[in-house]
Amino acid sequence: MGSESGPVVGSADRDGSGLTDSARDGVRTVDREGGETPTASDDATVLLLMDADRDRDLLAEALGDRYRVRTAADPSGLDREFDCCLLDAAAFEAVAERVEDRRDRADPAFLPFALLVGEGAAGGPNDRAWERVDDVIELPVARRALLTRVSNLVERRLTPLRLRRTVADLRLTERAMDEAPVGITLARAADGDDRPLVYSNDQFEELTGYGDEKLGEDCRFLQGPDTSDETQTEIRTALREERSVDVDILNYRKSGQKFWNRLQIEPLRDDSGETTHFVGFQTDITERKIRERRLEVMARVLNHNLRNKMNLISGYADLLRDDPDEESRRRSLDVISETAADLTGIASAVQTVDETVSAPPLDEPIDLRDELIELRNRIHSRYPNAEVTLSLPDDDPIEATVIGLPVAVTEAVENAVKHNDGPSPSVEVRVERRPSGWIAIEVADDGPGIPDHETQVLEAGETSLTHADRLGIWLMYWVVAKAGGEFDVDTGPDGTAIRLEVPLDP
Repeated sequence: MGSESGPVVGSADRDGSGLTDSARDGVRTVDREGGETPTASDDATVLLLMDADRDRDLLAEALGDRYRVRTAADPSGLDREFDCCLLDAAAFEAVAERVEDRRDRADPAFLPFALLVGEGAAGGPNDRAWERVDDVIELPVARRALLTRVSNLVERRLTPLRLRRTVADLRLTERAMDEAPVGITLARAADGDDRPLVYSNDQFEELTGYGDEKLGEDCRFLQGPDTSDETQTEIRTALREERSVDVDILNYRKSGQKFWNRLQIEPLRDDSGETTHFVGFQTDITERKIRERRLEVMARVLNHNLRNKMNLISGYADLLRDDPDEESRRRSLDVISETAADLTGIASAVQTVDETVSAPPLDEPIDLRDELIELRNRIHSRYPNAEVTLSLPDDDPIEATVIGLPVAVTEAVENAVKHNDGPSPSVEVRVERRPSGWIAIEVADDGPGIPDHETQVLEAGETSLTHADRLGIWLMYWVVAKAGGEFDVDTGPDGTAIRLEVPLDP
């Protein structure tokens, strides 16, 4: 306003709408009133809609340090992009009827207009003007006052735009995280050992079965009885020291299924370097872990058994060439024949393991009841003296989508019969339904029992095989592990019980 002290932009000329030469030096001078000029606003654009003269140049100079300034002299200037429009009386008369239309095109964003009037202009702005503009700036006006009033209008426009942009960015980020192919969690850094979850994406729920109901809890709910204590300690130590950690950990889904989880945790720090959150990335690597273990076992089988048995065949072949004794030659031939049969059995077992564990998902569920009845009949045909009894749930059918389950049960039953030297081997297959869609299959026999060293390989790792049937134990173990279930062997002098507990639809 004219009464403000400090440099001014604009002085009234004869028609009350222009700027005078006295404004030139003022727009380049720091306010005498003191204080800092308001900060710039997001590269906003101000449109000066007025005739091209030195008055418009002075306004452009005053606003140019803070805003991009565009100028126009005719109504078509309203079609350009801008964040605030300053127009003089003549321009207002020309575009007044188009202002509302231009606002509508900018909707829902606010688009401000300010009318410049000269001091003492006849009659001042009328009601018609106030209905169409958001501010009336009387010239001359101090540079600071001009910038403040324009800034207020620009901020009224930009603030909701920034908010909408921020919300849109947040939604885009959340959608990207929700649609990420790995589980993502965000946990708050807190005192003590707990890091409560504040976010988990859709893939985390798909992977673990847990959703928003676990927000506020520490992710330790994924751990269970078989989770490595050493791995848990490694994670806790890294979190306590606020550093990254990358581990393979055996976790449990909400359904109780085991799965191998590739867990990567990174600390998130604020501008001051303080850790505020931890972001976790989870990937199901169960298939990879089984494949790695299978390759390890198979490599040991090839390394130990094939070499040893081929050496045995080669040695007895030499004896055949050098030993003229008929009985010795016959024993050598018997050993060669038995060893070759062992090799054939190992090759067949390796092939069965590979085909079973690597099989694709089932197109449709199998009826386990029908599979077990067929198995009983097949065993009876091959081993007439053996007795296989079935104990099955009353309801029918027992549908399952566990890859390789019939093969695993067949392996358990056939091994129980083959290695029982009694006159009438007895095997019972008991099937029980368990809560939450699980099933337990127990194969119990009255044979001599499986030697401890043959079952301990599941934990200690495979060395050499005494016979190919030990691969059958691995096959059962891998079928159950792939389904996320529990595998247990209880053996003793009175027989062996092999228990496979799996979800029907893993």
